[in-house]
Amino acid sequence: MTAQMWFSILIVFLLLLAGFFFAGSETALTAASRARLLALERHGNRAAKVVNQLLDIREAMIGSLLVGTSIVNTAAAALTTGILLDIFGDVGIFYATIVISVLTIVFVEILPKTIAINFPERFSLAVAWPVRIVVIVFSPLTTALGWLVRGILLLFGLRIGEHTSILSAADELRGTVDLLHKEGSVEKTDRDMFGGLIDLQELTVGDVMVHRTTMLSVDIDEDPSHIVQSVLAAPYTRIPVWKDTPENIIGVLHAKDLLRALDAAGNDPGKLDLEEIALPAWFVPDTTSLADQLRSFRRKKMHFAFVVDEYGSVQGIVTLEDIIEEIVGDISDEHDVAVSGVRPQADGAVNVDGSVPIRDLNRAMDWSLPDEEATTIAGLVIHEARTIPEAGQTFTFYGYRFQILRKQKNRIASLRITPVDTAVAKAE
Repeated sequence: MTAQMWFSILIVFLLLLAGFFFAGSETALTAASRARLLALERHGNRAAKVVNQLLDIREAMIGSLLVGTSIVNTAAAALTTGILLDIFGDVGIFYATIVISVLTIVFVEILPKTIAINFPERFSLAVAWPVRIVVIVFSPLTTALGWLVRGILLLFGLRIGEHTSILSAADELRGTVDLLHKEGSVEKTDRDMFGGLIDLQELTVGDVMVHRTTMLSVDIDEDPSHIVQSVLAAPYTRIPVWKDTPENIIGVLHAKDLLRALDAAGNDPGKLDLEEIALPAWFVPDTTSLADQLRSFRRKKMHFAFVVDEYGSVQGIVTLEDIIEEIVGDISDEHDVAVSGVRPQADGAVNVDGSVPIRDLNRAMDWSLPDEEATTIAGLVIHEARTIPEAGQTFTFYGYRFQILRKQKNRIASLRITPVDTAVAKAE
């Protein structure tokens, strides 16, 4: 072979190397974690800063790399064809097709992209400066091609460039964490905590409140000694106080304030002025988001509020602990009453109290029952059944079988939930 032919082979090798660079850079820069790169930039990594700048102009960057890839692949194919034509004659075209196809697939597609997808951040940092030069060099061409592509798409009624994401930022974060959990990088408890933190803006106090039907309260007109006994026996430090009717809340009785007043009265409950001791009641709308209520709790330095509907009727209570539990899960202390509303069975079914919140059941069983239309599991069954079911009735929806076990008046007291796949396997 002549020196010119060897020179042509060297050029083909360099073109394949350039193709390796372009293909690997495109894959690495699109797969790199923006969060990790931002963290590196904050720690003074200049290459990470360049990569973040390139990601800010993602369209121009990808366009430049694709243009570069097309140019070097076309040039490599043309030169390889010329070399093999000189060596083998007309049949060289056939050999050139095989050779360039193998070289391109292995060294310009599979190899660089495999490396880049496994080490995206390291690859991105290594090619940051060269890619920046490529973007600057090809920017006039990519701009012209971009306008041409937009013009062609407009002919078909398609518009690009609005940068409108289908998913919100919160949904994208949630999806990332779910993916990492599925891959084993994030534990379930951590995933649930992160999801609970995101949900604070979407959930309202009406979704997490303790309903008035299960709310512990005392009548201010009762005998003071009986009230003191009730407060001391309660597992809570703050007890709602009402007058005339349970809906007429007049304040909150704090156990510490009561004990101080009782001590000052010489342990004589008859000398207590409970209305004077009770703290003012704080009412919040049931549509208040948990994030806003959390900020209000911190601003007012209070832990307890009454939830009212649009007519001003008390619906329940919400506490700071209720909101925190949406993030970290159930918090129990030595005074909490251990009442389990979720009881897994040996056959894979779960017996659930109707008042159990759907979110708590989802967390406990790692299910995904919807909670948009109802707060409790009983409410979900009634919503889907479009009626108040009787004991013994069975319904199937969302991939689960719901059997009503017990009913009290118009309320579902308990039910049995079985995943459909478990029920089918048991039947077989």
